[in-house]
Amino acid sequence: MKKGFCLLMLCALLLTGCGAKESVEQTEEGEKTLKIVATVFPAYDFARTCGGEDVEVTLLLPPGTESHSYEPTPADILAVQECDLFLYLGGASDAWVDTILSAAEPTGRTLKLMDCVDLLEEETVEGMEEEKHGHDHEEELGQVKEYDEHVWTSPRNAAQIVRDIADVMGELAPESAEAFRTRGEEYAEQIEVLDQQFRDFFDSLPSRTIVFGDRFPLRYFAEEYDLDYYAAFPGCSTQTEPSAATIAFLTDKVRDEHISTVWYIEFSNHLVADSIAEATGTKTAMFHTCHNVSQEEMDSGATYLSLMEGNLETLRANLP
Repeated sequence: MKKGFCLLMLCALLLTGCGAKESVEQTEEGEKTLKIVATVFPAYDFARTCGGEDVEVTLLLPPGTESHSYEPTPADILAVQECDLFLYLGGASDAWVDTILSAAEPTGRTLKLMDCVDLLEEETVEGMEEEKHGHDHEEELGQVKEYDEHVWTSPRNAAQIVRDIADVMGELAPESAEAFRTRGEEYAEQIEVLDQQFRDFFDSLPSRTIVFGDRFPLRYFAEEYDLDYYAAFPGCSTQTEPSAATIAFLTDKVRDEHISTVWYIEFSNHLVADSIAEATGTKTAMFHTCHNVSQEEMDSGATYLSLMEGNLETLRANLP
């Protein structure tokens, strides 16, 4: 980790001291309120939906922040240490969490989203630009990333994660367990309805091939709906400029298979997608991975469900 980050952690530890706290705080009315911290938007959304007014949920990553380059502040470390439940991915983009967990010694529970579902190994498909250098945190820790962390991009996985979060919340606050699980089940069922709508849509298409002129953090989505995909970079790539060979391959793929749309993801400058689309006379469109949201989306009340419903509408508008 960077020297500045280590200093921040030391400052945080000095601020926190060695005192412990109750796992669940009492409100003035005598009711228990869970304090939950989540690293990514899907976990944040799932927890707040299950918890309703009985929980206080904090999104650790500020809206619009890139998780791969994020460095926690002392306040973040303190929040993780003192929360009742900490929700995180467990993948490469939040490898910094391991350092926080070992240094801060949180007094509450932790739940890793990657532990909730069956995992898929990362893959590099034909034409994709391979990562030239591993993430800094991988090199320092001597680890090689093997599994794709973007588990929530499969709605079926998302429904399971919602149920698991509701169960853990119920264990932490038994008096609210029924309410947590009821809200969680209702949300999971709504997501499963959307899952079926995605299936029906893709079943209606003459081709299941999609092209992303961008990173592709949608391996679970593609696997769920049996999609063939081509992209400029893997999901956790830090590169932004593909080689001429990669662009040529994707351009030829769009032409040869009569692809109608070149896709990009949120917070992308979509220059690669624009270049391919211009060369082939096609259009571009954005697919929201839900990893994080903009401040505007947060303020407007965006949810995992609303963002994925928006993706379905965009797919319908842009695929034959």
